[in-house]
Amino acid sequence: MMHIFLCLTIVVLDQFTKWYMVGLLAVCERGNCQTIEVLPIFKLMVLYNTGAAFSFLSDAGGWQRWFLVCVSAGVSVFIAIWLYRIRLQEKRLALGLSFILGGAIGNLIDRVATGSVVDFIVVHWQSHYFPAFNIADSAIFIGACLLALDMFTNADKKEMENTNGQTKE
Repeated sequence: MMHIFLCLTIVVLDQFTKWYMVGLLAVCERGNCQTIEVLPIFKLMVLYNTGAAFSFLSDAGGWQRWFLVCVSAGVSVFIAIWLYRIRLQEKRLALGLSFILGGAIGNLIDRVATGSVVDFIVVHWQSHYFPAFNIADSAIFIGACLLALDMFTNADKKEMENTNGQTKE
């Protein structure tokens, strides 16, 4: 139940911050962008991403919207089922899946409603820019890191169990 609450919290936080930033800043069009410089390497600027990660497929002509909706919905259902089936002891795995599911649903809502995802966090070093992102993208990244950490720590445990099992025989 806690994982559903975390997932919903991420979705609500993501949607609220996107709504707030769109209301606060004009959408960036044709090089004319309203920004808020937070730090010399970090600013807020509203951008719409019609593609996937790193704007992949953003210039595909429109067919990508429903393709990405289907992929996102399918992955979200898969993760929700996986989250439902995992054991109570697998806390890090459940936490990672909750972050990923919350982020995926947050971006899915945007894509269904408008055909694009609102991004507003921009990190840069001088004139070198990292692709813009949002709270949902951040949650997906955190969830992926937790899954990787879980995979590596559980691999060590399984290897020790296998080693111990072999020595007993």
